[in-house]
Amino acid sequence: MTIRTLTLAAISALALGAAACTQAEQAETEANAEAAADTAGDAAARAGEVIESGAMKAAQAVEDGAAKAADKLEQNQAEAAAQGRPGAVDPATDQRVPAN
Repeated sequence: MTIRTLTLAAISALALGAAACTQAEQAETEANAEAAADTAGDAAARAGEVIESGAMKAAQAVEDGAAKAADKLEQNQAEAAAQGRPGAVDPATDQRVPAN
């Protein structure tokens, strides 16, 4: 996104510069194009931060969900091991209940 924005700003600067007749007009056009590129770069950076923070929140939600699932599975295995179900693993000892 940043590259595309900066590329568009550069193309705009070239087009405006080619259309400008005098040296003063070309300098003013270049200054305007640089200001536009700076503004576009700042906007792209802010957008990047917003996207990154959204990705962080999504990753945290996945992490929380995975932790809850792991807790539930551990609880199920503890209960199964306590009941002596073959193949279950006791989370406290990491020992599998043997098949009869």
